[in-house]
Amino acid sequence: MSFFFKASRPKTPQEVAKAIKDSLMALDTKTVAEVKALEKALEEVEKNFASMRTMLSGDGESEPNMDQVSQLVEELCKEDVLTLIVHKLPTLGWEARKDLVHCWTIILKHKVDDNHCCVEYVEQHLELLDFLVVCYDNKEIALTCGTMLRECIKFQSLAKYILESATFVLFFKFVELPTFDVASDAFSTFKDLLTKHGNVVSQFLTAHYDEFFDLYERLLTSSNYVTRRQSLKLLSDFLLEAPNSQVMRRYILEVRYLKVMMTLLTDSSKNIQLSAFHIFKVFVANPNKPQDVKLILVKNREKLVALLQNLSPGKGAEDEQFEEEKEFIIKEIEKISV
Repeated sequence: MSFFFKASRPKTPQEVAKAIKDSLMALDTKTVAEVKALEKALEEVEKNFASMRTMLSGDGESEPNMDQVSQLVEELCKEDVLTLIVHKLPTLGWEARKDLVHCWTIILKHKVDDNHCCVEYVEQHLELLDFLVVCYDNKEIALTCGTMLRECIKFQSLAKYILESATFVLFFKFVELPTFDVASDAFSTFKDLLTKHGNVVSQFLTAHYDEFFDLYERLLTSSNYVTRRQSLKLLSDFLLEAPNSQVMRRYILEVRYLKVMMTLLTDSSKNIQLSAFHIFKVFVANPNKPQDVKLILVKNREKLVALLQNLSPGKGAEDEQFEEEKEFIIKEIEKISV
């Protein structure tokens, strides 16, 4: 006697989306409260996420069917699966989160009829971005949420929303969280927000100048070495960019920020000293220095000149451009009159 087993039919995109939705909805309050029920429900989610990953990126032997990918992406939006995915993140297991991050990158980038329909979905459900930002407070899922946020930030409209949202100021706290991996990840996201879309950043900094730089000063003067170094480097990255020229011109008129740079020039770290120099030199080279800036530079002239004369790239390196800039700045300081 012979037995014939019929191979199971592959799921359609609609069936994959429905299975994901149903399994996520099963993670209700009652299920989460019961250990065995939760384990079973999470296994189902994991299985369905694996199916989604295979449909989106292939199985290693065959390439994905792009028509099916488009259908799945459309279905995930139409059935509000994206909202469920984000809100159920705190409950998901590690394997499911890993597959989700992989899939999230693909579905955001994927175009259906020349439209990024998942990006459009997030634009219509902006609270999802707020949720992902706040999740930095949950160290279990912080890195997953950070990766998902950085994928969102690649799109200008989503980056603009986060910059202007009430949750943006939380990054000034998140970058100094005690868990190093989480703080580093938060800083990576913070950096992307301030460097990916120059014109958006320029508009934001112009509109929120006082509030932003008040908070940023706290990072530059932090007792944490990593925070000081990273925030100083980032300040150079965005402040000296062409779209932010007006913001920079305003920044270098303020004596309080000159004092911050002068303090950083005396930091015990050579790296911080060098980074501070690249911003300090803009204050000095400004042909329209206000009187209070001139007064501070004249008052500290001897100390500044001595400090700069001893400043070098280190490790015996001969950096001609740096030496030329340094000599120019020393001469500028020496000739200031009030």
